[in-house]
Amino acid sequence: MSRVVFLLSPTPLDSPRGNAVTVARIARGLRERDVDARVWHAPDAASAAALETEAARTRPSLVHAFHARHTGTLGRILAEAAGVPLVLTLTGTDVSEDLRDDARGPLVRQTLLAAAAVTAFHSSVVSELGAVARALGQRLAIVPQSVRFEPVGGDTPPPISGEPCLLFPAGIRAVKRPTLPLAALDGLVGRRPATRLWYAGPVLDSEEHARLLDGLATRPWARHLGAVPHAAMPALLAAADIVLNCSRSEGGMANAVLEALALGRAVLASDIPGNRSLIEPGVTGLLWGSEAELAEGAARLAADPALRRRLGAAGRQLVAEQFTPALEAEGYLTVYARVWAHER
Repeated sequence: MSRVVFLLSPTPLDSPRGNAVTVARIARGLRERDVDARVWHAPDAASAAALETEAARTRPSLVHAFHARHTGTLGRILAEAAGVPLVLTLTGTDVSEDLRDDARGPLVRQTLLAAAAVTAFHSSVVSELGAVARALGQRLAIVPQSVRFEPVGGDTPPPISGEPCLLFPAGIRAVKRPTLPLAALDGLVGRRPATRLWYAGPVLDSEEHARLLDGLATRPWARHLGAVPHAAMPALLAAADIVLNCSRSEGGMANAVLEALALGRAVLASDIPGNRSLIEPGVTGLLWGSEAELAEGAARLAADPALRRRLGAAGRQLVAEQFTPALEAEGYLTVYARVWAHER
């Protein structure tokens, strides 16, 4: 009989956000390996209480929570109710923002130290943990992300075009810095009037969205498409010449960057640890550290289709060799097996 594992998503299960995509992909990989992975999202106290009752009744083999702040506390409650271990996966802002926050940091640290195992997508995330990493010791593991595209079904992406066509695939919130490329690309648009920039992602921060709308108001060459279903993203990415990432931090690696690489797109990404885990400058993409470098990189890629093709081919090969769903699923099964062995 297959083991039951509860997976806790910090975002709604039908959301196009990266965390929901990650949890759904991991759940599918586990199910393909005879694990009864049940995905839950508890947005309020009533649903959390119902889930606690379900955990006590079902007694899963373990609880796996994604994002230390958003699901960590509930994960501890469910694990205690069922009398099973807690596995916690760090997904980004729980380390880059919450752990460093004076108010939220203590609870995040307490949650991490209570887990039977903690996983990160890349060693760059582990380096940010500092003393917490040392306290976790052998309980800490690295399991890289992967890429899996679901069947398109009825989801059709909005049409995008441009020469070049640039795509910014991310939720609209401050950590993604959506307004940053606008001024940086003004010069390119002046030289290449057919340039177009498309934003694809849900609004997660109303103030950041207002700033973006202000920037778009005087730039008819840039447009926000809104939230796009994940099943429609492959076609949208494939239509882009250049995929932008402007994040100030990532949780080890961005789903959108991985997916762009998997589809052979040229990626122009901010020079941060999470992006350096995937982008080797001049090999699998380009990195930028300032607005001037962003403008320079965009101009270089716009003028050189051969370079875009070469970077895209190398990125596709990287993902095919190192970031597969099979490697990801086996990585988590290894973590689970270690936890279960320790519980005996």
